[in-house]
Amino acid sequence: MLEDCRGLGLTTVSGQAVALFDHAIEGYLGYRADMAARMEALMQADADFGLAHCLRGYLLLMSFRADALPAARAALAEARRCPGSAREDAHATALAHWIAGDAERAASVWDEILAGHPHDILAFRLAHFVNFWAGRPEAMLASVLSVERHWSAALPGFTAILGCRAFAHEECGYYREAEHAGRWAIRLEPGDLWAAHGVAHVLEMTGRRHEGIAWIEALQPRWDGGNNLKHHLWWHQALYHLELGDFAKVLSLYDTAFRDLESPLTRAADDLYIDTQNAASMLFRLGRQGLAVGDRWVELADKAEARIGDCQSSFTAAHWMMALAATGRDAAAVAMLAGMEEFARGEQPGAELVRDIGLPVARAILANGQGRHAAAVALMRPVLGEMYRIGGSHAQQDVLEQVFLDSALKAELEADVRLLLERVAGRHALPPARRRGYAMATAS
Repeated sequence: MLEDCRGLGLTTVSGQAVALFDHAIEGYLGYRADMAARMEALMQADADFGLAHCLRGYLLLMSFRADALPAARAALAEARRCPGSAREDAHATALAHWIAGDAERAASVWDEILAGHPHDILAFRLAHFVNFWAGRPEAMLASVLSVERHWSAALPGFTAILGCRAFAHEECGYYREAEHAGRWAIRLEPGDLWAAHGVAHVLEMTGRRHEGIAWIEALQPRWDGGNNLKHHLWWHQALYHLELGDFAKVLSLYDTAFRDLESPLTRAADDLYIDTQNAASMLFRLGRQGLAVGDRWVELADKAEARIGDCQSSFTAAHWMMALAATGRDAAAVAMLAGMEEFARGEQPGAELVRDIGLPVARAILANGQGRHAAAVALMRPVLGEMYRIGGSHAQQDVLEQVFLDSALKAELEADVRLLLERVAGRHALPPARRRGYAMATAS
């Protein structure tokens, strides 16, 4: 049996397919923008390579798009048609669970794969991704701790392990360990986007804004060929400038970096979940600071309308709702809520999450945008402690907490203002009085 670059068997008769599979995995781990070309070459090399079909299905699901599901199902059917080892068959099982909307069962299968094959970097990285977007940082950390002793710099993909170690520790509040792992990865591979991202989160959570700006600016020359994750890193840079009160720089980064509508990356996927999250959350934050953002909400609202009924990500839906609320598109917002309600009545694994968390959050965001602030607080208050389940980092979830705080302040609900301040003070290294989105509440 042929083997990949980490010594794992692959069921293919083509040495070229093995090399192209390694090249595709390298691109996936490195957040390369040319993944479509890498996958096309791989599929042409061996149409009977089951794990390659699984990889194609996985990449489709990572878009969090309902219209990607048919192609993902087709990839699964092809994978099951092909011969494969027990490990490769397990990947097909994980893919099937994920397509069915049960990401946690998929992650359990990847954990089982890793128990016997700790060098299966695909299983590891997918579990990390899914656990993050399912609001399970403790599972991200457990996964890292279970495999890292089997890894060293001698193995291809080691910096991906370090990058995941950085982000998992950061999301669990272990900032020193996180920063160490992320900086180690950057020393080994200065262009590693995920490791750069892990350290950027540490610098955000510990309030080191000038250091964060310097970190991003020093590394960005290494990001040529990277995908939209570099947009997210520029969003982090904008957050540092926001905290420093440099709103002109924030808007410049919005227009020329993380929401540059003319860039090839944005043109290729102008409604990608991470990009639209970046954009909507930043515009909402700027609005709270009294800054006029012009017509920047309009193109986001247009794209939100086109995604009504797509419930693959409740966290992204919350950001779509911000755009609809900000542009006064009440009819579209009601239609979006109706689509979520219909999905929530189904029996698929994700229906409960949409019903219990996604819908109350979306309704609260709409109420906030319509000026019904007491209603927004009442809608969101019961789920404040559960919002993490719809995904997003602490830095990303922060905008949802600001929605609650904004409405609590405007409705003059002092107990709810204190409730929210206590929540954020318990998680963030800086006191609320030293954070721009919260200082206005501490002064009241």
